[in-house]
Parts: sequence; structure tokens; C-alpha cells
Amino acid sequence: MGQSLVQIYVHLVFSTKGRKPFLKVDTDRKQMHGYLAGVCKNHNSPAVTIGGVEDHVHLLCRLGKTIDIAKLIREMKSDSSEWAKSTLGIAKFYWQSGYGAFSISPSHVDALKKYIANQEEHHRKESFQDEFRRLCAKYGIELDERYVWD
Repeated sequence: MGQSLVQIYVHLVFSTKGRKPFLKVDTDRKQMHGYLAGVCKNHNSPAVTIGGVEDHVHLLCRLGKTIDIAKLIREMKSDSSEWAKSTLGIAKFYWQSGYGAFSISPSHVDALKKYIANQEEHHRKESFQDEFRRLCAKYGIELDERYVWD
């Protein structure tokens, strides 16, 4: 086959360092989501939707055919941290070192888009830690709680 074709949907989840509420201001959060979408686009991994609350982000994207997940997330975190410090004026902004990356079937994209859009309501009932534990259990990922909550 002469052409390389890829359609891999990935649900990415990562938190601010120590789950500090750096993105408490709604306009800051929306700008951060837009910035992250731009980083994804620049790496040929278009964002389908991005949402979250003051201390973490959920991002659904189509992973590009020339980048791996670790590099995409490293670029997103690094670029957006510097941007948050310089543009949003959040001098001590950092993302946690880890992340969750979960593959998504195309048939589940619409449901995940709704889930991500409803993050504020969702987190009135469930903490980030409980949500992340649930996601890992759903996808059969064992997590070591000694290392996951930096």
C-alpha cells in the first residue's frame, strides 16, 4: 500500500501539578483549551473536543500518523505551561508529570464528547482522583497510587 492512513482517537487526561486550581477563571480555562487545540493541530493531531475544570483537562484528539502520544503530550504540556505563565500571568503554572491516554472507538466519540462537555457538572459529584481511578479500571489499567498523584 503506497499511502499511510491513520484514524486513532485518544482520550487524554492530565492534571495541574498538585491539582492546584490554576484554571479557576472560566476565560483562562477556555483560552487554555484553545491553546491546547492549537498545539494538537500543529502536530497533525486535531482536537475533537477539550474540556475540564480548574485542575485538570480532558482532551479527545485524532492522533497523527507521525507522532507518538508521549511526544504530543510533552509538547502540549511544555508549550501550554510557558504560555500560561507569559500570557495568563499564572507564574507558578505547571502540569503534573503523568497522564492518562485511553484509546477510543469511533463509535464512542459522540458519548465521550458529551462527557467532556459536561465536566463541570460531573465534578460536582466525583473528584478528579475518583474519576481517574474509574477510567483506569474501565480500561483495565492498574495504577500505583504512590506515583500517580504528583
